[in-house]
Amino acid sequence: MLVLRMLSLTRITLFTLLFGFLTSCTSYKPLVDTAGRSGTFDEDKAKEISNDLQHCKQMAKDNISITSNISFWLMSPTAQTQYEDIYRKCMVNRGHSILN
Repeated sequence: MLVLRMLSLTRITLFTLLFGFLTSCTSYKPLVDTAGRSGTFDEDKAKEISNDLQHCKQMAKDNISITSNISFWLMSPTAQTQYEDIYRKCMVNRGHSILN
């Protein structure tokens, strides 16, 4: 009886962790300093921010899987997901100053 209860509790815990991890990928929104510059470009790139946000978000979604995201998160010193890392790098490489 106790073994069945522990097994059930383990399944619920794993399901909750997996669900939380999957929903965290869709909740990341980069905090962009639209007045500042990243130093890469001579001019401000804020006028292209809407287009860049859409492209980077889609690029991050297209280039991750659940297993790669989990393994990246476990190995990351900042505990960020692979989705966040790709999204952030994409925005920085497009000339935006990302604060988070």
